[in-house]
Amino acid sequence: MAEGNSANKRKQIHDIPVSILDLAPIVKGGTAADSLHNTLDLAQHAENWGYNRFWLAEHHNMPGIASSATSVVIGYVAGGTKKIRVGSGGIMLPNHAPLVIAEQFGTLESLYPGRIDLGLGRAPGSDQFTSYALRRGLGSDGHNFPEQLNELRAYFNPELDSRPMRVRAIPGEGLNIPIWLLGSSGFSAQLAGQLGLPFAFASHFAPDYLLPALEIYRTNFRPSEVLDKPYVMVGVNAIAADTEEEARRLATSQEQQFLNLIRGRTGQLNPPVSSMDAIWNEHEKAVVRKQLSYSAIGNKDAVRDQLQHFIDITGADELIVAGTIYDHEARLRSYEIVAEVFKGN
Repeated sequence: MAEGNSANKRKQIHDIPVSILDLAPIVKGGTAADSLHNTLDLAQHAENWGYNRFWLAEHHNMPGIASSATSVVIGYVAGGTKKIRVGSGGIMLPNHAPLVIAEQFGTLESLYPGRIDLGLGRAPGSDQFTSYALRRGLGSDGHNFPEQLNELRAYFNPELDSRPMRVRAIPGEGLNIPIWLLGSSGFSAQLAGQLGLPFAFASHFAPDYLLPALEIYRTNFRPSEVLDKPYVMVGVNAIAADTEEEARRLATSQEQQFLNLIRGRTGQLNPPVSSMDAIWNEHEKAVVRKQLSYSAIGNKDAVRDQLQHFIDITGADELIVAGTIYDHEARLRSYEIVAEVFKGN
């Protein structure tokens, strides 16, 4: 049984686990194949550096993200590593039949036992046209997420449903696959608390409701067979380099990505620039900086201080860091520095 920690006891950065959320970025001038190969290379390095988990996210119709077939990529990463946990951060359950997800993750757990996490999101995470292309029904907008979740959990453990199971998930049934609820608001926080499941908050791109959501989760938490105490993992952007100036430069790729999103554009990840002043206006700058307000950017000492402050204000039991960096070698170095910070080096 996993255990959470109370938020009122100050945690030191070297006392909690750190994980990676990889968006498998397709960089400008690169291909999806390049991106996926880099994802595996990052996971292999992360395993050697002591990261706890390596999660991938489901996105569709995004030219700059290669992890749309999330379960397939999880299998690729798990097959190329040995011990790091690999999972979804997350699977958008409204896009899928629960049976299909149970079978996919049952297959993954059968192939890589004890290493697979199933993080679930409630938001459809796509536009209307993509939703239709995914063959989702008109009612699959997330409002019936609790029912979908109950159905999915019952495929793994039929005892959770009092009705006879006419359909079984094979592989899947009887397997212990940790289910996490992911969110950027209070809905999934409350549901995760009521069900006694671990909760992950997407503060790396949706910072506004972080602290209220954590309070809702902890207040509503009921012990379960999964957890006896709340367990919170919080997302944070982390871009580290050997110098403050280089880290700030690297971070401009992520700033350009978010700027394009608020302008209603999608595209591949742009290379960094020396200054964003000629690219955004003051209003856009304020919006992007607000969305990315939970970010640790700088050299090792600066990143250590910023991440420790983030742990102090959230009481997080685990951090999951996202580093959207154009150059793969610079991305590796950034995650290496973050790993050193958590080891106390």
